[in-house]
Amino acid sequence: MTAIRWTLVIHGGSGSMRRGHLSDADDRAGRAGLKAAIEAGSAILAAGGSALDAVEAAVRLLEDDPHFNAGRGSVYTAEGHIECDAAIMDGATLDAGAIAGVRATRNPITLARAVMERSHHVFLAGSGADAFARAHGVESADPAWFETAERRRQLDEILANPDAPFDSAMKYGTVGAVAVDTHGHVAAATSTGGLTGKKWGRVGDSPLIGAGTYADDRACAVSCTGAGEFFIRLGLAHEITARVRLAGASIDDAADALISELGDMGGKGGVIVVSADGSGGWAFNTPGMYRAIATHDAPPEIAIYGDE
Repeated sequence: MTAIRWTLVIHGGSGSMRRGHLSDADDRAGRAGLKAAIEAGSAILAAGGSALDAVEAAVRLLEDDPHFNAGRGSVYTAEGHIECDAAIMDGATLDAGAIAGVRATRNPITLARAVMERSHHVFLAGSGADAFARAHGVESADPAWFETAERRRQLDEILANPDAPFDSAMKYGTVGAVAVDTHGHVAAATSTGGLTGKKWGRVGDSPLIGAGTYADDRACAVSCTGAGEFFIRLGLAHEITARVRLAGASIDDAADALISELGDMGGKGGVIVVSADGSGGWAFNTPGMYRAIATHDAPPEIAIYGDE
């Protein structure tokens, strides 16, 4: 009997995670969150479900986990608000949906999918995006749902030391998923709370189609995490797919090359990639990245540190 072929890769953000620097409790919590998400998405793919459903399911679980900077557990803006961004893309059709600056939608990735499937638009922002969610029955949540004491502590630390160097450990946690299903279709999803202490309505790469999120059946699906301004300038997610589709690069070579270029510009971060042929992996230039991969013929592999 022929095996049902599929691959799922997820991330929970890149940053300065090193062995001995994370507490045992934080290490266990991060791995548990990744395990729950990779298992949820894998169950959909193993049953013959779509890549789109799998990446949404995986990201929803990571959004609900307060240990990651997305949905519940998102970081605070300088004004003390929590604003979430997300994007999702279907590689079979090149349909995409994205939202930014939402404050009242429990699962931003589900709202991004609703924008893709139930509107004529690709990108909605701010109060309008939350209003669209209410109009289309996407589950809402009070501000208290998103808030955690640790994220408040991080904001207080930054506000008390505005001239201190920004520590990348303060911004880890952006989450994402990429998958290829049994039909050979790919999809990508990314969700984030942004940067701790961000001002002026700043939006990073995560919800920008082609920068932090992209999927194309002719090449691969990509989700990014890290210093968003650099990913935006490189159009990094689309650039990886373009090199695979047009230059014949492997996903590993394309991802490695773009992360190298990111580093040359002074940017830090990582990517996860999966191709229509079933191969999947990641590349990053930070000490660690929360990540996991599962395939039709292998159990989940979960990692945090660079030496795993």
